[in-house]
Amino acid sequence: MTTRISQSQLESYLWGAATLLRGTIDAGEYKSFIFPLLFLKRLSDVFDEEWQAALEVSQGDEDYAALPEQHRFQIPDGAHWSDLRQSANDVGRTISGAMREIERANPRLGGVFGDAPWTNKERLPDTTLKELIEHYSQVTLSLRNVPEDELGVAYEYLIKKFADDSGHTAAEFYTNRTLVHLMTQLLEIEPGDSVYDPTCGSGGMLLSAAEELRRQGKEHRTLRLFGQERNLTTSAIARMNLFLHGIEDFNVVRGDTLANPAFTDGDQLRRFDVVLANPPYSIKAWDRDAWSADLWGRNKYGTPPQGRADYAFWQHILASMDPATGRCAVLFPHGVLFRDEEFEMRRRIVAADLIEAVIGLGPNLFYNSPMEACIVVCRSKRLAERAGKVLFIDAVNEVTRERAQSFLTDDHIDRIVQTFRSFESEDGFAAVTRVDAIADVDNNLSIPLHVDRVGARPDHDLGAALVEWRQSASELRSATHALFARLDSEATL
Repeated sequence: MTTRISQSQLESYLWGAATLLRGTIDAGEYKSFIFPLLFLKRLSDVFDEEWQAALEVSQGDEDYAALPEQHRFQIPDGAHWSDLRQSANDVGRTISGAMREIERANPRLGGVFGDAPWTNKERLPDTTLKELIEHYSQVTLSLRNVPEDELGVAYEYLIKKFADDSGHTAAEFYTNRTLVHLMTQLLEIEPGDSVYDPTCGSGGMLLSAAEELRRQGKEHRTLRLFGQERNLTTSAIARMNLFLHGIEDFNVVRGDTLANPAFTDGDQLRRFDVVLANPPYSIKAWDRDAWSADLWGRNKYGTPPQGRADYAFWQHILASMDPATGRCAVLFPHGVLFRDEEFEMRRRIVAADLIEAVIGLGPNLFYNSPMEACIVVCRSKRLAERAGKVLFIDAVNEVTRERAQSFLTDDHIDRIVQTFRSFESEDGFAAVTRVDAIADVDNNLSIPLHVDRVGARPDHDLGAALVEWRQSASELRSATHALFARLDSEATL
């Protein structure tokens, strides 16, 4: 097919490749094979499109068409999609070889294809791989047939589909995109900003920063995007995601942010204008001892308990913010707002006047989890009129659920953003609380303690009971989620 196809046809075509793998490998592994193959097909088809354009300009001069400057990326001999189609035996070896050759010919693509076991015939026999290749061969993924914005949307559709199929591990690479859009708008990103995601997953937050500027008609190509992701496959997916959206000025690297932060400047962390993050929830497998004597000074406000690294990520983010322009939006479980074991760190962060807003969200917005999430917005240098104050927003009812999926509508996002920008109290929805008043309630940031629900009795004991009940309920949900996640993980061993 060499003509334009609709968005729905494109998405159906891309998802069709995954259906060929059903019963062959686990659904959680689809992404390791489907995304690299799709990316190779796109590179080959765009290369052919550029070749034909160069031939037309040069009246058929193939030497001219072969010049490196005529192509965005180079496709070495033997590494083109057509070479894959001609392979009859050891198809996996041919695929793997082509990917490695493309990476060598294009330094920017080093490691982008990941490390899927293409040559393991017990998992993916030649017949299955040839079916995948022929399936993708049905459509020409040139820029003319499938523009970058359309392929990018379809790629995001695939990421979402894979998250739906992969169970509790989905949160490792996918964040509810309506939350991402909200977080991006809260920080009012401007052209030229440096944007950083320390746990970038599939790159959705970095991508959203660029897309938000595009939506406003502003220049997005001057953004400097940085991300770190410890999972090799997921970091490769993030890089492919950005490339397929037509974004090339970015630096996404694989690595453990807490153990080995990738972005440094001499003996200090690199500082960024904007930090967007959805850190992994309460991880236990981290080096607390090393953190207590952190080489980068990220333990300024204290050392978190071994069983919860949330405040380690939070402090890393605060240390990564530019002292003049830095601002962040971080997606957390509600427990970070009130847990006793993190009291002293929370007290110090509140006293430093870094927290600008705490926004409580409705249930089921954490992917594949019923927990209620919150967004914490911080700023290195507060506006004079906001200094010494924190805005609390109770947006628990700003959520829609359809077909077992929860999300924020544009109206929900607009209401939250406008309330944040006005920075004013609103009965039953928002409250501005002074930092010294937060200290008076033991630095508890639990939202019901600061925002009165409409219709609630103005009775102190009732309010305190409500706060205590919601805290206990949130802790119970968190513990239950962690237990089921661990049982699921052990069941797959």
